Amino acid sequence: MKEKRTIMAMPVVIEVNDLNVTVGDFEEIFSFLRGIDDRFSVYKKDSEISKYNDGEITENDLSNEMREVLNLSQQTKEETNGFFDIVHNGRIDPSGIVKGLAIYKAAEIIKKKGFKNFYVEIAGDIEIAGLNNENKKWAIGIRNPFNRAENVKIVYLTDCGIATSGTYENGEHIYIPGQEKKANEIISLTVIGPNVYEADRFATACFAMGKKGINFLEQLSGFEGYMVDHEGISTFTSNFEKYTKQ
Repeated sequence: MKEKRTIMAMPVVIEVNDLNVTVGDFEEIFSFLRGIDDRFSVYKKDSEISKYNDGEITENDLSNEMREVLNLSQQTKEETNGFFDIVHNGRIDPSGIVKGLAIYKAAEIIKKKGFKNFYVEIAGDIEIAGLNNENKKWAIGIRNPFNRAENVKIVYLTDCGIATSGTYENGEHIYIPGQEKKANEIISLTVIGPNVYEADRFATACFAMGKKGINFLEQLSGFEGYMVDHEGISTFTSNFEKYTKQ
């Protein structure tokens, strides 16, 4: 069963290939994701993050979920030598980490229901588990940043996460920490990791690093990456191609 909604102003797709899955199971996941948006959206004045930024609530008032995101963001900042930073112009914007974490937690809910073969996707970032309806690894396309109607690579995945950061979808939106300018040295960077929130947070940081980001990934155990620059030249980590085989 496959269902699609628009949440966080982005397309959300969930597919579960196990028996006994119901529409109610899907609606529970979609409701959870709407709750994440209500809590973390910087575009909603009554969200928890907006209230915190506006001084309406203090650190003592923050929910456990917000503390988790802030702590993980600080951890990522330290692990990437400052290339991941959710503070910009004095305000906190956790968008670079919340999407991946939301997908991951939605997948955890599905697992707790006993389902083993599924994927959860928000705007191209995906958590993958088990096998597809053909009993094969999930085939995931990496979009051509110069022609969004085609893919530059197909990867075959199971039990992992994949996330892409780039300028081709939402324009230049990732800032280089400490420089107050937007990252644009490369056009696309895809990361495959042990789960989607790990892939997502490092995709954001490595994109901010520019062409050095792929070298950072090369040294990061358990991760592979695929980078496209403005000349259309692709560079990928040494073990990336293992994912291009079924």
